[in-house]
Amino acid sequence: METLRHIVLFIHLIGFATLFGAWAVEAFGGKRRITSLMHIGVTIAAVAGLALAAPWGLAEGVELNYAKVGTKLVIVLVIGALLGIGQGRQRKTGAVPPAMFWGIGILTLVNAGIAVLW
Repeated sequence: METLRHIVLFIHLIGFATLFGAWAVEAFGGKRRITSLMHIGVTIAAVAGLALAAPWGLAEGVELNYAKVGTKLVIVLVIGALLGIGQGRQRKTGAVPPAMFWGIGILTLVNAGIAVLW
């Protein structure tokens, strides 16, 4: 069971890497737009994160850090909202507001940092 949990954790990290990688390509490529790969990355990260939040495959006596899980869930929901709103603005005006675009990247890094450091 622990092996399966590690596989799900690996998939969770791949989701965030996909999201951040797609964001970085757009940020440093000069276009600063939201792509479908960002949506795929946040979806993979969110689904795998929810699977990790379930109390399965934990060693006896180990408890989940629900404050950390809740914080990461709120952040991933905000990232998803920013992606959705940003893509709507992109379709309407042809551009994503800079604060919204940079917020996606910053929140993605914050979420990864919380996973590693907390």
